[in-house]
Amino acid sequence: MKNNNLTAIAKDNMVRTSPLKLSFIANSIVNKNVNYAINQLKFSEKRVSRNVLKVLNAAIANAENNKQLDIDKLYVREAYVGKSLRMKRWRPRAKGRAGSIIKPFSKLTIVVEERNEIKKGKK
Repeated sequence: MKNNNLTAIAKDNMVRTSPLKLSFIANSIVNKNVNYAINQLKFSEKRVSRNVLKVLNAAIANAENNKQLDIDKLYVREAYVGKSLRMKRWRPRAKGRAGSIIKPFSKLTIVVEERNEIKKGKK
């Protein structure tokens, strides 16, 4: 990270969903204003968006209380998703066999940054 004074981090290491489902939601808020990201997560129909919203609110609180950053200038700089543990369960099948059920967990890290200027994209 280039400037640690203007960034704040929040993590959740035990999100009960697969990393693929979580990364879809996490990537949708990267490079967005914090207010826009909160609204997008609140009105999302995905179950995982509630967990992402909790981590985002924690990152905002860390930025405000620990780093004294301005909330109105915060943007979501990065959102990492990684694999965590996998619960293994068994389901009885025909003829005395067993089928495996794997319930994955994920890790989520959100980095917010204070930006003074608004970056404009290409037209």
